[in-house]
Amino acid sequence: MFELGFSWGVLALPLPLLLWWGLPPHRERANALRVPFFADIVAASGVEPGTGAVVRRRRRLQAFVLWLTWLLLVLALMRPTWVGEPIVRTEVARDIMLAIDLSGSMDYRDFPGLDGEPISRHQAVQQVVTDFIAARQADRVGLIVFGDKAYIQLPFTRDLATASQLMDLMAVAMAGPQTALGDAIGLAIHAFESSTLDERILILLTDGNDTASRMTPINAAAIAARNGLEIYTIGIGDPQATGEDRVDFGLLAEIAERTGGEFFNAEDESALAAVYQRIDEATAAEVNTESWRPRYSLVAWPASAALLLGLTALALLLFNRQRHSA
Repeated sequence: MFELGFSWGVLALPLPLLLWWGLPPHRERANALRVPFFADIVAASGVEPGTGAVVRRRRRLQAFVLWLTWLLLVLALMRPTWVGEPIVRTEVARDIMLAIDLSGSMDYRDFPGLDGEPISRHQAVQQVVTDFIAARQADRVGLIVFGDKAYIQLPFTRDLATASQLMDLMAVAMAGPQTALGDAIGLAIHAFESSTLDERILILLTDGNDTASRMTPINAAAIAARNGLEIYTIGIGDPQATGEDRVDFGLLAEIAERTGGEFFNAEDESALAAVYQRIDEATAAEVNTESWRPRYSLVAWPASAALLLGLTALALLLFNRQRHSA
């Protein structure tokens, strides 16, 4: 979009006409003889004519060049600007850490898919979490994976494409076959220490009970609550199972309650997707956006054109004078 700013250049536009009409023309009185064959007399006498001896008529081209140069100068004074397309920047609304269980039991193909066919628990988690990450345009996202130990897979970032790619690269048992639930919470607390936002959310997904943590999940949840961290826990798997495959829904519910979060039981893939949607709605934050248009000054274009036109006209004028005087 082209934009012109108001300046004194607008008022200066009719200035040449005002000077032409208002000021008297330059006149000199001198005794002279006007003859139509002046050039022949000069050639015969060998005398070089002085200033004013030859009166040339003003050409229309000269007037046009002068007016065009003046218009270009006035245009430059009006500060022409090219305004680009709007650029919108969204401020970070909250920090969300996703802690994903990659224990060996996540490879079980007992999780009902959308088509009713059983898929592995890990496949269902990958698909739903990837969609959840893609919708986090106003948030920073981090990833923690845990098995025998907990590891930060991705610090807080707004690079959602990288977060989605890392989710696709996750594999069952890459962090060990057991479930270090409490250590995952403790690592998340440490990751949130660098966060300056008030909205701090940990989404913890697991299909087993704690079997490998050095810090108990309850103690970790108490520390998280003191640090203003909300934990939303999601349990998948069979609560009637025994051993390491058992999901302790009571523990997950207590963790969420201690931190002001909420516990969810995801029984199939559609329920898991609904869980993430409910978390998104429950943790909705006000998003601030800033919009501006980049501006590029075009003053140099009309100013350069006026200068080039004026120099060209001056060069032609000097050339014509030199030619007539030769």
